[in-house]
Amino acid sequence: MAQASGPRPDQQSDPKAIPSIDERADPATRPPSVDKLARSLSDSGLPQPLRVEVAREAIASGQVQAASKRASERRRQFLTPVINATGVLLHTNLGRAPLAYSTPGGASNLELSLGSGKRGSRQKAIGDLLATATGAEAAMVVNNCAGAVLLVLAALANTKGTAVSRGELVEIGGGFRVPDVMRQSGSRLVEVGTTNRTRLADFDEAVTKDNVSLIMQIHQSNYRIVGFTEAVPLGDLCGLGVPVVADIGSGLLDAACPWLDGPPPAWLANEPAARQSLEAGASLVLFSGDKLFGGPQAGIIVGKADLVETCARHPLARALRPGSLVLGALQAVTLSYLERRGHEIDFWRMATTPLQQLKDRADQLASQNSNAKVVSTDAIPGGGTLPGVGIPSVGLEIAGDHVEFLRSLDRPIIARVTDHKTTVLDLRTVEPDDDGPLHRAFEQLLTR
Repeated sequence: MAQASGPRPDQQSDPKAIPSIDERADPATRPPSVDKLARSLSDSGLPQPLRVEVAREAIASGQVQAASKRASERRRQFLTPVINATGVLLHTNLGRAPLAYSTPGGASNLELSLGSGKRGSRQKAIGDLLATATGAEAAMVVNNCAGAVLLVLAALANTKGTAVSRGELVEIGGGFRVPDVMRQSGSRLVEVGTTNRTRLADFDEAVTKDNVSLIMQIHQSNYRIVGFTEAVPLGDLCGLGVPVVADIGSGLLDAACPWLDGPPPAWLANEPAARQSLEAGASLVLFSGDKLFGGPQAGIIVGKADLVETCARHPLARALRPGSLVLGALQAVTLSYLERRGHEIDFWRMATTPLQQLKDRADQLASQNSNAKVVSTDAIPGGGTLPGVGIPSVGLEIAGDHVEFLRSLDRPIIARVTDHKTTVLDLRTVEPDDDGPLHRAFEQLLTR
């Protein structure tokens, strides 16, 4: 009978003596340990757990030599300051309104009444300030303007009809569509008029025949319909016997711009403002905090006290409420408006910088950098506001497409390219203190 082959028990090797695959491999080609590779990435700016992840990914892919590059790419996914040289003042991808705000560490009286010592409302202080600034009876704040629309519709028109002109059923960035938000709120959308022409009679018929309990006017802030058009003035809508909500979106506080020295800028012509919308009879006005208002991302609701209170009591109000950092920043900006210190609001300071000051800076940079040429440009408000409106500006032009290189700098510079032939850096959106990094970037371009 055949016997199974194999070593006798006394010939069994010690398992510990059997070399691992890595030990049998040539040391010159054997990959490093995860720990050793992770430690080699200590200057990447990543915390140790992320360095371990990067090391494992690099080893698994067989590209150990690319670990440093992977770590750098991972680090550049973090939020980081950039220089906005695009000429778009409210660049959505760059955080919209530029805002300098800081607060010391520690507690605040977010929901504590210092007078009574009892629990208070986080909406009270900012609500009073915004009401004063806009001439409203009351105000409250949520996390963004889309949230303000959702809350108002859910609180005031749930299961009821809301009339909206077909020409105002907008979609904005990120796929936000008014009809979708209305469905989520529980309100029934009643479309009136046509895409290009809507008359007062269309709204009157909806109120009379379609059981409409709310009218919403939505500002066409990120597009224009021109030609054979007709729209109903806000004041006329306010005479139909139901509350009118004006979503002005862009967030201009007052068309008179009393916080600025001199008259309102010409590029603001015909832009609806919160104070004037309330004076026209709107029951509520909704707008963003991070657009023309120049503050943090927030949705601001101002108007009649009973309607604001109804919104504040709705369960969604808690889900949409902002935290102390947003409220603190919003308070600081609102105080600047009330004290008429527009120069303290970064957006307005940038937007109204005299053209000659921009030209002087551009001339200085061009004199230091032979590859830069001074050019006239048109900056734009951006952020879905004032479509087609330009603000005269000055920039620097460099031959070639250098936007990728500029983004790769330790302090990334975000510029724009024209026809893949020239790179333009618009100084209206660049802080004067950042002219130094621009100069150094120009020097690096010369040595590439």
